[in-house]
Amino acid sequence: MSAAGEHTSLKTDSAPLGSFERFLTLWVALCIVTGIGLGHFFPAIFQNLGQWELAHVNIPVAILIWLMIVPMLLKIDFAALHHVARHWKGIGVTLFINWAVKPFSMAVLGWIFIRMVFAPYLPREQQDAYIAGLILLAAAPCTAMVFVWSHLSKGEPHFTLTQVALNDLIMIVAFAPIVGLLLGLSAITVPWETLFLSVILYIVIPVGFAQWWRRNLLRNGCIKKLEHVLSLIHPISLLALLATLVLLFGFQGEQILTQPLIIAMLAVPILIQVYFNSGLSYILNRTFGVAHCVAAPSALIGASNFFELAVATAIVLFGFNSGAALATVVGVLVEVPVMLSVVGIVNRTKVWYEQGSRVSISSPNTPKTLTP
Repeated sequence: MSAAGEHTSLKTDSAPLGSFERFLTLWVALCIVTGIGLGHFFPAIFQNLGQWELAHVNIPVAILIWLMIVPMLLKIDFAALHHVARHWKGIGVTLFINWAVKPFSMAVLGWIFIRMVFAPYLPREQQDAYIAGLILLAAAPCTAMVFVWSHLSKGEPHFTLTQVALNDLIMIVAFAPIVGLLLGLSAITVPWETLFLSVILYIVIPVGFAQWWRRNLLRNGCIKKLEHVLSLIHPISLLALLATLVLLFGFQGEQILTQPLIIAMLAVPILIQVYFNSGLSYILNRTFGVAHCVAAPSALIGASNFFELAVATAIVLFGFNSGAALATVVGVLVEVPVMLSVVGIVNRTKVWYEQGSRVSISSPNTPKTLTP
């Protein structure tokens, strides 16, 4: 079997949520506490780390972000794009939610809650940055954890793989323009050169490197070699995420200690946009007669965020100490419990979904692995 075809045997979404991922919110919370404590008692360490920059890019954070992103992108095979025609309705709905609804709805929610509802309780000088962070969080769809969400909702694996690969390609050309447009509409100065640098550093280079590495691992059809490498580097990806959080909250510590409710207030628009976008995607798929095994992952992909990219871009654009960086990190904090609740909703409403007269329920059973 050729390397291009071997992706069909890779169990990218057949493993359930591991114990580490299941308690990711707990680990994130512990990292928050650790980061705040270290930042409060040893501020000089974080000040020195913040000075390790090259072309406005913090070197320690860049390394950690790459360690997070590359293992995730290594799972993606762009050869899966030939399945687009098979699930064109579900893919069309997800693309509409990801690129025409989610970033713009988050910009509106950010303006409502940051500039109006919570404005008296938030630092005035950081309000624009909070909105920017929320926009960055919503402007890129998730590429990794959706494989887990898809499995838990008994999603069609070909659809999930195709949708993620397609979103990765779209991000290369659409992420910077959408972010720049929405930041401009929010009256936030857009450093375009820095924004495009973020796209190159955290999308183009990791995607290119991951695909080159994947192709070499799959040479001569050796799928077990790829699975072995993924099993080895997966813990590294999670540890890099947690280390990044310690750094971020080390810089944000004093601000959070003086106003601890900031995290709760930033979580409100994130929670609303998750449930709004997942619900809209779910209903649109039902309206268009999409099978539940496609509609479920479609709703989950439509709601989840590529928070690794958001965190990295916020740091490059606005710095460690910015409200933008803090807002993106709040997205990490709520990701797992919120997405698990969406999984529960789509699973419990399957009977209702399939009772719609236009919904097809004759789709084949969802395979456990990515078989042709």
